[in-house]
Amino acid sequence: MTTSIARRIGAAFAEAGVTGHLHAVDIDSGAEVDAGADQPVVTASVHKLCLLVALHEQAEAGRLDLAERVECPPDDRTSGPTGLAAMLDPVLISLRDLAYLMMAVSDNGAADLLLRRVGLDAVNATTTRLGLERTRALHTFRELFAMLREDTGPQGAASLRSPHVVAGLRALDPARTNHTTPRDMTRLLGAVWRDEACLPGHCAAMRRILGLQVWPHRLASGFPFDDVRVSGKTGSLPTVRNEVGVVEYPDGGRYAVAVFTRSASTAATLPAADAVIGTAARMAVDALRARGSVAGGPARREADGPVRGGPAGR
Repeated sequence: MTTSIARRIGAAFAEAGVTGHLHAVDIDSGAEVDAGADQPVVTASVHKLCLLVALHEQAEAGRLDLAERVECPPDDRTSGPTGLAAMLDPVLISLRDLAYLMMAVSDNGAADLLLRRVGLDAVNATTTRLGLERTRALHTFRELFAMLREDTGPQGAASLRSPHVVAGLRALDPARTNHTTPRDMTRLLGAVWRDEACLPGHCAAMRRILGLQVWPHRLASGFPFDDVRVSGKTGSLPTVRNEVGVVEYPDGGRYAVAVFTRSASTAATLPAADAVIGTAARMAVDALRARGSVAGGPARREADGPVRGGPAGR
């Protein structure tokens, strides 16, 4: 069954014009769907999840107070289209609210302010403690964007239309940038949802923030139901579209899913490449729920029909 669903997921990726790697796991039973789960992948902003866990670990240890306020002058912010990065005036904000901006709207400025307080070494110590052996942060987001500017040369963003330029970007090479595997990310999500990453209060705070992400076009697009909760974190770079998250059903079923993709096209806007993340996740979760029903787990609900590219059932 796992081989069959992996083939179907691979076909969905190919139809959308991407290569993709996926891991999905039933958080409670451990049943899994593996479609390239151990492939090294570029995290992009997905690595903000690792920073979030490290932040709460530091707070739990008493090394920082989440209510601590940070000054953020407009001339010292990491670039980006959302949150503090797009604001024009000085800001005074708590670490807790920086974490919200970092996760909900993927604010790069907020992430780097938190990294300045927490440190890359602490992020890597947290992922090591949790057994994420193939996950590593090599640089801040400001350093990542500086590397992109160096690699694109004098033409800047305009050169990203060239497949030759994109192929040479260090930011797209897992060996030279922040990286992980799909399996590592579902392991991290499982630890947060089972209250194993930190004390329960901190894990609950992280689950709340992950549930406030505003982007509905990737993982959440595969689960368009009012009673199904999707919590997640996206990541994007040229040709890279990722999302990791947890899908929770009203019958108690909960599933960690990590999807990492690269598109053949260098176009910045590719709706099919975004949507296939939700399609592939739905296929994997449906397979896990079908397996759980046979084993006496959460019942599969048939009334709602299929999502494009996925089998019938909720």
